[in-house]
Amino acid sequence: MRFTDSPVIDLTVNGAKLSFHQDNGSMHVGTTVWPCSLVLVKFAERWLTSASTTDNPYATLLDFHNKRAVELGTGCGVAAMGFYLLGLKEVVLTDIAPVMPALKHNLKRNKPVLGKMLKTAQLHWTNSDQIKALKPPFDIVIAADVVYIEESVGPLLAAMEAMVSDTGVVFLGYQVRSPEAHLLFWEQCNRIFDVEKVPHEHLHPEYAYEESDVYVLRKKL
Repeated sequence: MRFTDSPVIDLTVNGAKLSFHQDNGSMHVGTTVWPCSLVLVKFAERWLTSASTTDNPYATLLDFHNKRAVELGTGCGVAAMGFYLLGLKEVVLTDIAPVMPALKHNLKRNKPVLGKMLKTAQLHWTNSDQIKALKPPFDIVIAADVVYIEESVGPLLAAMEAMVSDTGVVFLGYQVRSPEAHLLFWEQCNRIFDVEKVPHEHLHPEYAYEESDVYVLRKKL
């Protein structure tokens, strides 16, 4: 299920309005705005703008100062652009080659809001040279709605493991797209990462979609 068939999706983050053009007629899922990216950004915004820092359980987790980040399967760029507006100033947006035109179009579309063009890189999760070229590890890995076929589960988790530092975190926006991919992903994920599920009541109240969740993954040491 796609979030909406509207050709343009708007998202207000930290008082600034991002606008994303999507192409639902494309053969590539990356040219559609999927809901988990919105849920992930608005979760972060809720707690970063929380009036009470003493009662904020995510204050340390969402401290983006001097952090390096990469987004895997960025698609239209929603999550990375949203996190950039929330203070994550060094972030690379990655996806496969066929999705790059849509991504770059949306980066240009939002340049007046972002203030600059964010960094992009082509990345196929099975390509070790492309992974090395990004100079991991990163403090933060962002991934939203990237688990949808069984064949990609192993490469995705291998890329996450290679990208994130031993003390870093993976922010995962998640929705079940395939029962088979879902079972395989969590079976393999739990071997590599310690998994923390954000309680649904901690999501942004206007972006707490019933089927979408946010997870924080940390490498098992």
